[in-house]
Amino acid sequence: MAFIPSLFLLFVLLANEVTAQKNHSHIIKLGSRLSPKANSTSWFSASGLFAFGFYQQGNGFAIGIWLIGKPDNTIVWTANRDMPPLSSDSILELNKTGLLLHSENGNQELVTDFSDLAASASMLDSGNFVLYGNNSDVLWQSFDYPTDTILGNQSLFYELVSGMSKSDHSSGHFTLNMQNDGNLVAYPVNSSKWPQDAYWASETSDVNNCHVKFHLLLNKTVPLLCIKNSSNSDTVRCLNDAPSLNNKNNNSIYRAFLDSDGFFRLYAHVQDNEGKQNISELWSVPDNECSVNGFCGINSYCTFNDNQPYCNCLPGTDFIDSSKTTFGCKRNFSEAECGDGKGNAALYSMSRMENMAWGDCSYVMEEMSNEDCRASCLEDCNCGAALYDYENGECGKQGLPLRYLRRLTSKSSTLFLKVGMRSLKSWNDTTIPEPDQPPPIKTTSNKAILHIIIAILGFAFLLCSIIAISAHLLHKIKLLRYKRLLEIGDLGLNEGIITLRVFSYSELKKATNGFKEELGKGSFGAVYKGTLNKGRRLIAVKRLEKLVEEGEREFLAEMRSIGKAHHRNLVRLLGYCAEGSKRLLVYEYMSNGSLGKLIFSDTTRPDWDERRRIALDVARGILYLHEECEAPIIHCDIKPQNILMDEWCTAKISDFGLAKLLTPDQTRTFTGVRGTRGYLAPEWQKNIPISVKADVFSYGIVMLEILFCRRNLEVHVSEPEQIVLSNWVYKCFHARELNKLAPGDQVDKMLLENMIKVALWCIQDEPFLRPTMKSVVLMLEGVTDVSIPPCPSSISL
Repeated sequence: MAFIPSLFLLFVLLANEVTAQKNHSHIIKLGSRLSPKANSTSWFSASGLFAFGFYQQGNGFAIGIWLIGKPDNTIVWTANRDMPPLSSDSILELNKTGLLLHSENGNQELVTDFSDLAASASMLDSGNFVLYGNNSDVLWQSFDYPTDTILGNQSLFYELVSGMSKSDHSSGHFTLNMQNDGNLVAYPVNSSKWPQDAYWASETSDVNNCHVKFHLLLNKTVPLLCIKNSSNSDTVRCLNDAPSLNNKNNNSIYRAFLDSDGFFRLYAHVQDNEGKQNISELWSVPDNECSVNGFCGINSYCTFNDNQPYCNCLPGTDFIDSSKTTFGCKRNFSEAECGDGKGNAALYSMSRMENMAWGDCSYVMEEMSNEDCRASCLEDCNCGAALYDYENGECGKQGLPLRYLRRLTSKSSTLFLKVGMRSLKSWNDTTIPEPDQPPPIKTTSNKAILHIIIAILGFAFLLCSIIAISAHLLHKIKLLRYKRLLEIGDLGLNEGIITLRVFSYSELKKATNGFKEELGKGSFGAVYKGTLNKGRRLIAVKRLEKLVEEGEREFLAEMRSIGKAHHRNLVRLLGYCAEGSKRLLVYEYMSNGSLGKLIFSDTTRPDWDERRRIALDVARGILYLHEECEAPIIHCDIKPQNILMDEWCTAKISDFGLAKLLTPDQTRTFTGVRGTRGYLAPEWQKNIPISVKADVFSYGIVMLEILFCRRNLEVHVSEPEQIVLSNWVYKCFHARELNKLAPGDQVDKMLLENMIKVALWCIQDEPFLRPTMKSVVLMLEGVTDVSIPPCPSSISL
């Protein structure tokens, strides 16, 4: 009877061997499925070195690619790495749309994303998982979407993101970026990615060439990591020297890996005759953990203990999580209240640390002595630490938290830390501990109790008197302000606005049915639909809600100028109401809504002739404001939402709430930042005088949005280079690939090219390079030729 169990065991082993051989087939057909609890948990490459499928992660499973080894496999790629672990009931299926994940709750999610229909897939011996179309063309491959690893013959064009730990492959704390200038730089994941945030860089930048895209390539046969020019095979620089390996059979597999500690390491996997893999580290950067920005987190610095990196908290701070010392430290004392910008020095002491440096930019940098630096921080309400530089005799002050702290090898600085004398009970306890209570008053007679009652009543009477007097003064001030607003409101309203009709507030309230139907919101208030002449004429009424006393005179002056402006491409101001403190403007009604609603619609889009006409309408309206008014007007907020369409689809500029008036002999003016992010000219951020050329820049962005019926910033696009429309347009223009911008549309290529050139001239970073709106109109009308625009400095190719 012992023969039967042995025979059954032999049958099971043979069956498993047959299944394994089937799974080793590198061609995967449509309908193939994988599941963690089924026999088919993965698809193997032809040689069996790599596998794609489900692997164990925590209490569940993840989908990825791994290099098969003994005793442990090496994960080289993970799909949807930040999603929760999958259950054992999950199923991965290959169908025409790609890899489809079926979860236990019945939801379906695509692991891959592409537009064509898939025909088959393959797990290659290079470690690349590929999906093919009907003509064996590659539709999708894992090599194009690396996570924390690149393999031999794989390129990195964008970035790697480290894993959380050795066993957790979700996104971690560090990124490695292949920048457009050819520099390979590593950053903490939540940093601003400025130069001071970098903890390692390859120093291979080529800033003189804005037309080249670079990539990092790991050589397949010789372990070299090289920065290459994507347009040709020229190598910029190799990051490491090829080590000497005893690899006669050339059976090494090379793997470059961004580790969870932020290190970029190069490994060689060499398989011996018994199938066991020997893994050796060939190269790594940086030299040690303590040179990594952000390794220890905020308020913490790195030292070595028995050749192992160790994170220390600053005085006055404790670890956020004592079991994870690299997560940084939190303050362990409560802050004293601040009065008149000066801290309560009696509640703080100053702790001193020698030979320290930080990566933050000090909010104050002054020349003073060492002792004055300490005292200045102690008295400064905003100062949490001060760093004194002996070499320059300068004191820099910074508030908590502190980033990128380091110990220096030579004595060149002293760090002063402000430490409070009142400790917190715990990090989660937001209640500041109460100060020590005074000893209870001991009463020995009724006379003492009477004195206490009289003192309390006297204090209460004094407090009530102060409150009553303050309320009376506030009421008086409010009345005076209201009176002044009435005086300002009645000052010269009719002077210079003879053509405008004066409405009463009750008349406009009745016309709008109690301000019932809101059309939208402008920069100063809401706009409502209304009717006049017993419903025969439609109007739009803007009720100003954010009018301030100090801006009343400037607003009236602007309204006088705009009230006299008449042009077919400006929304006409019909009248106003200035009754008491109420301010309302009455405009002609635009039945077709905003330009943004027209060009960003998913259903219908204007044809090319209509787009060209709209672009010309807007240009003529801006030209009128800049050159044909009595005084030039800078609109300051040109965008599709402020361009309205009438019943004949004529484009008209509206919303002059942010407009800036110039005197007839004035060309530039200083003013605070006005407008909408994404349409602002670069000079708004440089604190330099603003001219009409700021509107020209905004018009250039709007013109590109009109031409291609999409927003300048669009996240949901097929390629990363298409996210910023202006960048993508210039790249296609420079590469002579305008067909990518408007696939399938019937358009005159010469006309399209000229309009793109006009828009690119308008968005030049330097104002003097941008054309005037008169030149823009002439170029769009075909009166003058359009030259080739230069590459804007904000665009990198």
